[in-house]
Formats: sequence, C-alpha cells, structure tokens
Amino acid sequence: MKIQPKVLVLRAAGSNCDMETHFAFRYAGAAAEMIHINRLLHGQIRLADYQILAIPGGFTYGDDISAGKILANELQFKLADQLAAFHQAGNLIIGICNGFQVLVKAGLLPELNFGGEQEVTLVHNDSGKFEARWIHLQVPESRSVFAAGIRGPLYFPVAHAEGKLAARAPAVLDRLEANRQIVFRYCAADGGPAAYPDNPNGSARDIAGICDPSGRILGLMPHPERHIDPTNHPQWTRLGAAAEGDGAALFRNAVAFFA
Repeated sequence: MKIQPKVLVLRAAGSNCDMETHFAFRYAGAAAEMIHINRLLHGQIRLADYQILAIPGGFTYGDDISAGKILANELQFKLADQLAAFHQAGNLIIGICNGFQVLVKAGLLPELNFGGEQEVTLVHNDSGKFEARWIHLQVPESRSVFAAGIRGPLYFPVAHAEGKLAARAPAVLDRLEANRQIVFRYCAADGGPAAYPDNPNGSARDIAGICDPSGRILGLMPHPERHIDPTNHPQWTRLGAAAEGDGAALFRNAVAFFA
C-alpha cells in the first residue's frame, strides 16, 4: 500500500532554506509542513506523527558559538528521547548545510550517539571566506536511502563559511569509507579529483555528505533543494533544460522509501 509520508521541516530563528525544502518534498509527493522548534519543545507537535525530519539550511540563531551549535544543543538536550524513538521507528532524517552542521554537533552523525564523543565536525573553509558557487558531486555506492540508485556527477550549489568536514582521527574516515557511509564527494566537472574551487571548503577526502550506518540519516553541505526545477540550473538556456533538476531524485527516494 502506497502512503504519503509526512515531513516535518524544522524551523528556528535564522533558518532560510525552509521554504525550498518544503517545496522539494511536496514536489516529490510528500505532505510537508514547516514547524518551528518551539512547537516541538512545548509539546504542541509530536515528532512521532511524522515519517521524515528535515533540518534545512540557514544560519540558525546567527551561528553564534559555532555554526548550528545552538540548535544542535536543543536537539541533544531537549529532544534526544523523541529523536531516538523516531530513528528506532525506521524513519528518515536529512540535514542540509546548516542542518548537516546541526546533525554532527547534536550526535546524530556519523551515528546516533547522544552525549558521546563527537567524531566529525564542520569547520571554517580553507579559503577563509564564505563560498557560494555551483559544484559537482560524485555519488559513491553507499548505504543512504536518499541516494539509492543515483549516479553522478550531480550539480548543486553550496553557500557556507563552515563547510570543511574534519574528523577527530584518520581512523574515523577509514571507518566511514569501509562502512559505505560516504554519500557524496566533491569532484571536478569531468568527475576527476577535486581541488579548490571544485572542493570549495577543503573537506577531508573531498567528502560533501555522509549517512549513518542505517542509511536513514543523511547530512550534506550542498543544497539539493535549490536544484529541483531544471530552470534552477544556472546555464539551462545555454545547455538546454533537463527533464528535472538533479536534486529531485533525493527527495523522491525519501518518499518512495515509505511506499
């Protein structure tokens, strides 16, 4: 039986990609709602009533302390039980850009581990500046539900100042590789190795997105929700419009997971 999954697009002060994320899920066939985190914290909304949690991009709480840290603390210290139960129930979570920063700092990536040692984080770009450009991505074989069946290269925009993925130790990256948790890598236009600006931030091993061991939690720095319609492509008139934007498949995979 095919169902229409319900998506909670989480908003907080400083979120600015919530409407695009909401549109992307609705385009893919989900029933999406934009919900402010205070409604969750005050018990007005139950996370258990949804099947997908999306944490969009932006600059939540002004990225005070560090990018995404305040929202991450709210998730870790106020909503941990709800999030653990949500994941245990087989649901999906995606964090895009600031949302990715939130997931790693809250203890949901590279695996759900509230209160444990943080193994990876997103730090300031090697360029020392905010990077806003379109980039290419390879899609290695991974566990991710969102990336199932997708082949690269993909073309998405990035817009961040703290997007460099760094790990506590090389062994952490080795484990992510071996466990097929690396979902996206920055690459050159021809699919080859990425140097700046193809890798816009200097991420270790060109990593642009990772998932948890279940494949049901995904975090990535590029913005798939900004390439849904083919006319979102910055050169669509010169190159010709594709059938749809590269990002649509990620959201469609999330909806299909519940079919």
